[in-house]
Amino acid sequence: MRTRSFRPPPLKLHLDTKMPAHSPIASHFRSRLTTQVRRVLPAYLAALFLILFFANTHFFTTPIRAAHKYRRELRYQQPLQTSTTTIPKKIWQTWKQGPLTFEQRDSDTAKTWPAKNPNYRYEVLTDDNALEYVEEHYGVHGFNRPDIIELYRELNITIIRADLLRYLIMYAEGGVYADIDVECLRPVQRFIPERYNELEVDMIIGVEIDEPAFADHPILGSKCKSFCQWTFAAKPRLPVMMRLVENIQEWIHNLAKEKGVPVGQLELDFNEVISGTGPSAFTDAVLAQMTAQNGGKEVTWDPFHNLAESRLVNGILVLNVEAFAAGQGHSDSGNHDSRGALVKHHYHASGWPSLHPRRNHPMYGEVEKCNWKPDCVAEWDKNVKEWDDLSKEEQDKRLASKPPHK
Repeated sequence: MRTRSFRPPPLKLHLDTKMPAHSPIASHFRSRLTTQVRRVLPAYLAALFLILFFANTHFFTTPIRAAHKYRRELRYQQPLQTSTTTIPKKIWQTWKQGPLTFEQRDSDTAKTWPAKNPNYRYEVLTDDNALEYVEEHYGVHGFNRPDIIELYRELNITIIRADLLRYLIMYAEGGVYADIDVECLRPVQRFIPERYNELEVDMIIGVEIDEPAFADHPILGSKCKSFCQWTFAAKPRLPVMMRLVENIQEWIHNLAKEKGVPVGQLELDFNEVISGTGPSAFTDAVLAQMTAQNGGKEVTWDPFHNLAESRLVNGILVLNVEAFAAGQGHSDSGNHDSRGALVKHHYHASGWPSLHPRRNHPMYGEVEKCNWKPDCVAEWDKNVKEWDDLSKEEQDKRLASKPPHK
């Protein structure tokens, strides 16, 4: 019978302590280590979460922003309580100073509004009293929107403030808005054709640019279908006006974040102004509101292309291009001598485009100078394409020989 000698199992040494793994000291050490890990783990996890959050802010906040936008959309879709009222008999204009100190050209156009509409209240908000107006109507005793007041205070771009102000006025009080360089040709009572019930008209707008053939053009595409916002009329507290204001608010803050500057230091180019607060922004908000009031069935530009007569869509009366934008030389806009022309835009106060750069080709200038003429735009596109294929030396040579007036 073979006898096995007993061999005790080898001792396992802890790598750090050099002690047997089953010793009381090692067990105590592991216990303390586990306790310390449990204590600091939440802090480490919190720090990790914060790092991930700020590194992926867009990912984490997208659902929050989507929910906020959904709630906003529900507000815009609320039924209008305006069927028993008409558009207020008020005429609004905004300018650097009041009527008593208008230049002659501004005075001449401004006077046409009270002269043609003696039974309307006429008021001009100026650079000196506009903020007070916004604070009064959007402060705690008004709509209680300190966020809107703060935005208006922060903005330093004149045209953006002017665009935003007109929308804030029209939401708060309604009436008729007209730029200071717009002449009234016909009384406001002519703005609504006789076949419509005034009680059913919540807003009056007109076509400005109707050139959908340029929809795919890289520069003109975003501006080729738009409603005019140098003259329009509305009842107070329309969802479309608040939609527009809040769209601008969101756009401004996103743009400031994207450019990495405070709102007060933003610098914008021409197209940013047009698409952010100008006619394109106005048009987008109007079409979105028409869609919301149409049970969600999309309203596109199609019903307003080649509009011969006015069209009422869910309370928004759209006049043809001749009404507010005659004499442009495009969009079949007619002229100011026709019965359908209601206002005349003189453009003498519209110097803001010169303050905001737009796509200006060094050799061929701005495509907007073609004034939507297809042959001219096609020639500009052709020249620019050929230019891009030239060598730098050839480009410099052509620029050197370019006549000074071009």
